[in-house]
Amino acid sequence: MFDLKDRVAVVSGAAQGLGQATAIALAQAGCHLVLVDRNLAGAQRTAAQTINFGVRAICRDTNVSDPVAIGELFEHVDRDFGRVDFLGNIAGDGILAKPEELKIQELQQVLNNLVIGRFCMCQEAGKRMLAQGRGSIMNIGSLASTTALGRGHIAYSMAMGAVIQMTRELSTEWSHRGVRVNAVLPAQVVNPSLEARMADDPALEGRFLKGIPIGRLGQPRDIMGLALLLASDASEWITGAIIPMDGGNLAMNAGGTPGHQTAAVQSFRAEPSNPRV
Repeated sequence: MFDLKDRVAVVSGAAQGLGQATAIALAQAGCHLVLVDRNLAGAQRTAAQTINFGVRAICRDTNVSDPVAIGELFEHVDRDFGRVDFLGNIAGDGILAKPEELKIQELQQVLNNLVIGRFCMCQEAGKRMLAQGRGSIMNIGSLASTTALGRGHIAYSMAMGAVIQMTRELSTEWSHRGVRVNAVLPAQVVNPSLEARMADDPALEGRFLKGIPIGRLGQPRDIMGLALLLASDASEWITGAIIPMDGGNLAMNAGGTPGHQTAAVQSFRAEPSNPRV
């Protein structure tokens, strides 16, 4: 069920992080790749890691916030492969700013990056998948689509909320025609940007970990099994799903305390004559 031999995936943000890990997982299962990233050299390094899996990997330095460039990207995909079976819709930048200071131009930039661009990628891939009668799309969202992060995330959170609702709508429109659309919501996954923020604020990692019961930050490799599942026939009845990839963050109440942070655990036996509640 997990065999992707001779299928074709388009993966954006393929130079590093979740995009790179997704691409490698798909290649290991036999999937040919179109690796998309403005960092073309980085995408090429990802392609080099797939050589031993016997798949083709073509790199494109497309700006995925530009609808015209996205259209040209899929014209290349048509010529190179003639089909698209999976879209890993991952790339997109946010801007941190306090709500009262966020410039409208900055908000428009984030919406172009994370909403308009993501939709255009879905639309172009979806047209081709609908024509072939099958396909799967994995949008990368964020827990910021469901709960508020603060810390200047207003533009990013607004955009991620739109991505989640876009996923639900596309699934509803396309699933009966063979195209499944799901979203993955990561919590904090280590990448160069997050590492830089944690270096600037030594207390930041500790604050993150207070909300992650599993006791560690995410790593790009954490997407690999999930991407393979969603790309393969093993998930043929999964669509419209909003899947947390968060180490238990979303499940935990805001006032909860992860077990690994509990200073002491007291056990007691409640007795009918002296109940303890």
